[in-house]
Amino acid sequence: MPNICFLGAGSGFATPLAADVMQVPEIGGGEFRLVDLDLARLKLSHDVIRLVADRVGGGRWTVRAATDRRAALRGADYVINCIEVSGVDTVRFDNDIPLKYGVSQCIGDTIGPGGVFKALRTVPVWLDVLRDCEELCPDAWVLNYTNPMSIMCLAAQRSSRMTVVGLCHSVQGSSGQLADYAGVPYPELEWQCGGINHMSWFTTLRHHGQDLYPALCRKVQESPELWEKDPVRFDVMLHFGAFVTESSGHFSEYVPYYRKRPELITRYCRDGYLGGASFYADNWPRWRRECDDGRRHVLAGQEELKTQRTPEYASYVIAARETDVPFIIHGNVANRGLIDNLPPDGCVEVACTVDRPGIHPRRFGPLPPQLAALCRANMAVFDLAARAAIERRREPAVHALLLDPLTAAVCSPAEIRKMADELFAAERDYLPAFT
Repeated sequence: MPNICFLGAGSGFATPLAADVMQVPEIGGGEFRLVDLDLARLKLSHDVIRLVADRVGGGRWTVRAATDRRAALRGADYVINCIEVSGVDTVRFDNDIPLKYGVSQCIGDTIGPGGVFKALRTVPVWLDVLRDCEELCPDAWVLNYTNPMSIMCLAAQRSSRMTVVGLCHSVQGSSGQLADYAGVPYPELEWQCGGINHMSWFTTLRHHGQDLYPALCRKVQESPELWEKDPVRFDVMLHFGAFVTESSGHFSEYVPYYRKRPELITRYCRDGYLGGASFYADNWPRWRRECDDGRRHVLAGQEELKTQRTPEYASYVIAARETDVPFIIHGNVANRGLIDNLPPDGCVEVACTVDRPGIHPRRFGPLPPQLAALCRANMAVFDLAARAAIERRREPAVHALLLDPLTAAVCSPAEIRKMADELFAAERDYLPAFT
């Protein structure tokens, strides 16, 4: 019976992931060890997940809470990482300082100024966690959910001996959206997807062997109503020949085309996840409060406890290892001969078969050259940001921003360096590795 250590138990992922695992009878039960530095949020999460265990766990699960991660990590079989270093204290710095220089971000947690500085805050703590894992649970599998996903996994593969895989829901979610857009039953959709996190590409999209892209492109061009559902991603599909895995708003930050002038933002971006400026910074503190309030309401019997199994990969990975029944995920792993025309020392997102012996990435082959070029531009940023965080050096972080596609589309090198200096100064208290 597995011992699962959940780091960042205050995260909104904690309850659904715990419910996912606990209702898989083949796993057979075990122990959930919840870790968070915020005692109030830790208690809320513990009490709700204890309720989940009573409701769907069949008495097979023990739930414990701790602020000491080392005690919780000892002997763990799985470590689910959902830490949020600095909480909500830096979201305005990450958003508002770049905005002074014309860099408009929608989410800003994976690439661009927000993503780079989140990496600088998070990766040093992450590497400390992995060192603890090497000492206390060396055979555990570490399932990372924390963004910036590619930089986190890249730092891990360069610095740790642990088995680490990055898990995101972009591939599952986007494949379902594509089936809906194309008007095809999801089980009948034939697809292949590969690239990097938030920039994986559906290079194959078929129904009963017929290529769906020509009809989908015509449909998008003829239907303003459909276009409005995903304008940035549809525009990318029309010009680059494939649909991409991240939402229109988030993806607009990964390329230099859509956020560099106000008129382009107006033309291609919409509210919320479709591209709203400062969307994450304006809403993340409220979402966090609402998450806590929702747990309180569940405990008070004022809201229903939702336990339906989600498409998140964590429970499927654990079940595949525990039962030795293979399952295919799309995971973020080291590019060891997987995608030919992406950097071999980078992190890629590809199909992986999971079973008891391990996580086995499948070779994808080459991406179409135009798609590989977009990925490589992002991977250069990830490489330098990971170097900065691992080596605790500011200059590679500045270089990462100099190469960031959106930032470089808006700012001169001198402006980028000045912006970086302002961010380092504003976030000094949250960057102890860089002072």
